[in-house]
Amino acid sequence: MTMVALASCGGADSPGVAGKAAAAAQNTSVVAKASAMSPTLGSIPKIGHVFVIVLENKGYAATFGAGSQAPYLATTLTSQGALLTQYYGIGHNSNDNYLAMVSGQSPNPQTQADCQYYSDWIGTTIPDANGQVVGSGCVYPPAVRTIANQLETAGLNWRGYMEDMGNDLARDGGATCSHPPLNGQDGTQKATATDGYATRHDPFVYFHSIVDNPTDCNARVVRLDNLANDLANPNTTPALSFIVPNLCNDGHDDPTCADGTTAGGLPAINDFLQNWVPKITSSAAFKQDGLLIIAFDEADTSDASACCGEPAGPNTPLPGITGPGGGLTGAVLLSPFIKGGTISNTPYNHYALLKSIEDVFGLPYLGYAGTSGLQSFGSDVYTAQKLQ
Repeated sequence: MTMVALASCGGADSPGVAGKAAAAAQNTSVVAKASAMSPTLGSIPKIGHVFVIVLENKGYAATFGAGSQAPYLATTLTSQGALLTQYYGIGHNSNDNYLAMVSGQSPNPQTQADCQYYSDWIGTTIPDANGQVVGSGCVYPPAVRTIANQLETAGLNWRGYMEDMGNDLARDGGATCSHPPLNGQDGTQKATATDGYATRHDPFVYFHSIVDNPTDCNARVVRLDNLANDLANPNTTPALSFIVPNLCNDGHDDPTCADGTTAGGLPAINDFLQNWVPKITSSAAFKQDGLLIIAFDEADTSDASACCGEPAGPNTPLPGITGPGGGLTGAVLLSPFIKGGTISNTPYNHYALLKSIEDVFGLPYLGYAGTSGLQSFGSDVYTAQKLQ
């Protein structure tokens, strides 16, 4: 977790792109009104390839306000896709947010503390009526499923692409599907000059339902280097590509990265996106039926606000440690099914992101993705008809 002081997390009241949100709401051809309920499956575009890039620790005003140090994200990409002005993290610190994105599990004290030890789950082992297991720990029991398990059951491929994973085999715990030994200390909490992989940012390795099949996990949780080859053909591009930069390029290390010279924070994010987003959006898979979601795990810890009626969950009274959520971050979505310059003021969070991906692939909702009344991406986001 990097502490960054923000003047505001005020969404539409901030200048720059943020300040344009309220004015753009006047233009109904660009800004779609949110419906009261999630879209029906018939109203969701026929998306076949979802890409998720997760960045670190930046509030909405810092990223999208005037003078943003990530102009490629704040200006260029928002002009090409949709800006979600009311997108929130679900807790603090990092790890619980990543786990929520793929499983719908709520925070517990150990995930809130970024799982300093790769501790096994202690508590109930079967999800309750809300899809939650009750207890504490980092590696969830086999009955807790993830979007990855759902996709495999549906006969669809997925991959997690982790930058720097395996650069230092002793530090990371392996070249692929990298994690500490069960109940062992996590040695990746800080980057080194040559290795910025962080286990806590790799959500797939926190589930027995994935890591207990090491052959499959090693084939699916891989280095970011593999993405370029996988993008070469729609048939080799996974249905879900979950992309995690290293601790420099995700903006975590700020203002300087572990090598002591490279600029971190938003400038590093800007450079990473300028490199990778065109590779994704120029791929045949994206052009055919793609959706790219660029999200932040959480805002700075000074903002623990929440949205969407987020439940606290059974394992901690305050998901954000000092408040109910992970703060306002904003998100950007690109797709042939999204008109450039779209602005949505509908509240979303990581549970809504999971629900939206499950809607795309016709899957049931996991954990708090199934919260009553939770909105998933609809006509406020999907504002364009793709030309055939």
